[in-house]
Amino acid sequence: MTVSRLIARPMLASIFVVGAATALKSTGGPAAKADPVTSRLVPLARKAGVPLPEDPETLVRINAGVQIGAALALATGRVPRLSAAVLAASLVPTTAAGHRFWEEDDAATRTQQRLHFFKNVSLVGGLIIAAGDTEGRPGVVWRTRHAAKDARREAKLLKAKVTP
Repeated sequence: MTVSRLIARPMLASIFVVGAATALKSTGGPAAKADPVTSRLVPLARKAGVPLPEDPETLVRINAGVQIGAALALATGRVPRLSAAVLAASLVPTTAAGHRFWEEDDAATRTQQRLHFFKNVSLVGGLIIAAGDTEGRPGVVWRTRHAAKDARREAKLLKAKVTP
């Protein structure tokens, strides 16, 4: 692992550990903010076969637990691509619920919420980059194509040997 990854991953993960720990300590505030989003998403998820609880406080706790687990995995370099993808996915509903700047009447609050909204958008961008980081090794797509190409070549060679 390069030094930049060794330093950058824990830095990127730190906001999730702190934010999720804060949400776990006091779920009432985040749950109230999450309710407009969860009331729309939970029925859709259930129709898709995903068993989610309806209680916003429980959903906030689940989200916080997922974020802490994925952030610790990212920070320590354990399954960094998967953990970055999980964090990015968990940040989308968190942002939609917590930073609805377009609904704010007060200009100062709207500005503050807009700043946090776009900070989270930036974090999602960084997490997408981290999720795609193969650390210089060939990615799954390249390896799959390469394996298929090798298999075709081997099949042609075997066919040539078998056919007189």
